[in-house]
Amino acid sequence: MTQISFPLARGFLAALLGTAAFALGGCAVQGDPAVGGPLQPIVLASQGSFFIGGRDIKSDTLSTLPAYAASGTVTVEQMYVHYQVPATRSGAPITMIHGCCLTGKTWETTPDGRMGWDEYFVRRGFPVYVIDQVSRGRSAANATAIDAVKMGKAGAAELPPVFAAGHEGAWAIFRFGTEYPKVNEGLQFPLEAQEEFWKQMVPDWIAALPTPNPTVPALSALAQRLKGTVLMSHSQSGIYPFQTAALSNTGIAAIVSIEPGACPDAKGDLAPYLKVPIMILWGDYVDTSPRWSPRLKGCREFTQAANKLGGKVTHYVLPEHGINGNSHMLMQDKNNLQIAEMVADWIGKNALMK
Repeated sequence: MTQISFPLARGFLAALLGTAAFALGGCAVQGDPAVGGPLQPIVLASQGSFFIGGRDIKSDTLSTLPAYAASGTVTVEQMYVHYQVPATRSGAPITMIHGCCLTGKTWETTPDGRMGWDEYFVRRGFPVYVIDQVSRGRSAANATAIDAVKMGKAGAAELPPVFAAGHEGAWAIFRFGTEYPKVNEGLQFPLEAQEEFWKQMVPDWIAALPTPNPTVPALSALAQRLKGTVLMSHSQSGIYPFQTAALSNTGIAAIVSIEPGACPDAKGDLAPYLKVPIMILWGDYVDTSPRWSPRLKGCREFTQAANKLGGKVTHYVLPEHGINGNSHMLMQDKNNLQIAEMVADWIGKNALMK
């Protein structure tokens, strides 16, 4: 297979951890986390993209524009996947799943121009697959219900529920502060680049989708196609790897759930999760958040119940280990590579690969 080598423009200096990044032409410059020292070119065995899942529907409300036919067949509920496979592999493939109101951009270059987790894990030798949830980003939403109302074929009550998270409300959800514009003491998120972060946010169609969310069976199909992958989820999607495991453990090498919106019910059927290594990871300020503290409690209960039955769940709250100041978007925080290194080490020791 042809190898692809390319240098990254971000620079030439600074060690991975404990060394300050500095600005060059507006971008942060970092060292190479895989080898230390100067940033090295990435050598890939392959890169590309594809869709998985989806179904065809026939509709008479495809368009309200005279130049385009209103009737026809479209494909909906497909999931976009972008991948990079390093030439030298040293770990299980990782599938990165973004959360509410966002896309796969979550895992890419940070708002202030530093290395994102997609690049970090490739440099560490992990094949990386970044998805856009169904009806988000490059996974197109189904607009036929909107057109049906505009064409008078359905009432306004039939409009799909779609929401956009405002900056002010998202401020507390992402735990930049308890309320806008207050800032949590010691916050690690790069607020100086918040304008760039807000541009990442997109309309969220999750309430308009069927149950189970089509992203879940698509993740199961992807895991089986890859013959083994770590499902790494965040926030809204935090429960998806567990729901995927409930469908089938096949292809799930491990689960890394970062600040999940929910963990499985500790009193429910835990059998699907007992043979899969699981890491649940939390940042800071969680106990003081009315939104997140009950979810942390639920995940602690799940961890205790699963491990009592022989599960392999690691529940990791960063401040309990002396790492403070992390927001809900910890993969973009200023210490994001320190946390990525911890996660990579855990995956290396725990992911089930044949």
